[in-house]
Amino acid sequence: MESSSFESFFISIAGNTPAIQGLVGGIVIALFNMLGALTVIVWRKPGEKFLNASLGFAAGIMLAASFTSLILPGIAIGGVLPVLAGMVLGALALDLADRLVPHTHIESGPEGPRSTRLGAVWLFIIAITLHNMPEGLAVGVAFGSSDLSNALKIMLAIGIQNIPEGLAVSVAALNAGMGTYFYASLAGIRAGLVEIPLAILGAIAVQFFEPILPYAMGFAAGAMLFVISDEIIPETHRQSKQRLATFGLMFGAIVMLYLDVSLS
Repeated sequence: MESSSFESFFISIAGNTPAIQGLVGGIVIALFNMLGALTVIVWRKPGEKFLNASLGFAAGIMLAASFTSLILPGIAIGGVLPVLAGMVLGALALDLADRLVPHTHIESGPEGPRSTRLGAVWLFIIAITLHNMPEGLAVGVAFGSSDLSNALKIMLAIGIQNIPEGLAVSVAALNAGMGTYFYASLAGIRAGLVEIPLAILGAIAVQFFEPILPYAMGFAAGAMLFVISDEIIPETHRQSKQRLATFGLMFGAIVMLYLDVSLS
């Protein structure tokens, strides 16, 4: 589907209001996440090599999208300093959330303050939710910028990378003993739902406060880069299978660059 046709199709569904477009974009990426999370029901034991490569692929898409759809357009709109300031704030916000919100990772274990009230399932879901937040925000900010072509690129990019990410979450939940295959898939779905309200919030925020747009684009990019470096890459390098994850990252970056050019 050509870029203009795709844009017309999207407008026929979401209209021209950025907040509604953000809502639809958030639903789309959440549906991609759900598809990945539900895959565990039919593909019950995907290999560790595949999961590492697919998470590397997700990181590659996020890495390229941070630059092509957020950082560079943000610089074009408001200059380099607001974008750089937003990137720093985005990374600091995710770092602060990691430190203050109790959560746990399957490989690296608990992070943040200890909590005796929350069970392992919810600590795990909180961890994934924290790291899905920048993705929803990035989609919303892109739609709020009123550059529909760019917004659709990042929506598709985040959606595509949500498939292996959703599958990885379900598998990790299953390996941690978090119930049946269906319940494990629900853990992955729940973690992705936060992307919908954040997509709406991002779109509304930059519409009502237009001067913050380059800051918001930098913020979303900085938060995604933080997740890539602090979580995804370390997780894929723990079992000495980093070569597959590295090639996955390169392939993900190539896919995002192709989307960027083909939908321009």
